[in-house]
Amino acid sequence: MENKFIGTVSGAFLIIFLLLHATINFFSVIDSFTGKFGSVAADADLFSKGDGLFKLGCDFMSTPVISIMVPVLALGFLVHIVYGCWLTWQNIRARGGVKRYEVPSKAAVDSWSAKNMFVLGAIIIGFVFFHLTHFWAKMQLPEMFGIGNYEDNPYLLLVTTFGNWWVMALYILWFVAVWFHLVHGFWSMLQTVGWNGSVWFKRIKVIGVIVASLIVLMFVATAVNAFIQANFIA
Repeated sequence: MENKFIGTVSGAFLIIFLLLHATINFFSVIDSFTGKFGSVAADADLFSKGDGLFKLGCDFMSTPVISIMVPVLALGFLVHIVYGCWLTWQNIRARGGVKRYEVPSKAAVDSWSAKNMFVLGAIIIGFVFFHLTHFWAKMQLPEMFGIGNYEDNPYLLLVTTFGNWWVMALYILWFVAVWFHLVHGFWSMLQTVGWNGSVWFKRIKVIGVIVASLIVLMFVATAVNAFIQANFIA
């Protein structure tokens, strides 16, 4: 039970971070409708005088309080990975072979995402490092540790990254993997803390789908909007 609680806490922390991160990214989509994406990103004077919501959100993520949370997030992410690997190994040993992800309810066993949580997690982890090279390494890393060249314009990072269709496609595939992982992880997390009654179980699964879909749709909208801005809007 203690190990499940650790996985639940680390998972909850990551869901909150993803929701915050997706919301700030989605601000760039709003900026494209208010005229503060393309023109502001391309003009240094406009950029410095009229920050859009996305830039303000990025500035918020650079505040000391959030910067302190970065190593906490990294630790929580590491704990979640270690716990997931340990749980998978325990299930393999308990079942005498590779039987995928073991969960108590039939609904979970019938779920594709439940059976492939380890594979989905491995895909997500692998792409996290790809993602870090595009944004974190060009903003937080130079700002916090003085390594590399600091890029103060997050809009340019968006259009530079997602301007390539194949990069956008890879990111969307990653977001799909995140969706499947979150759908199962959300209700599994709440089930661990006791919300597993017949009535609440159905409600939690629906809420989990809604939360996961909201997070992923905001990420996808950000990527697609940046691709459009880079290739079709002057």
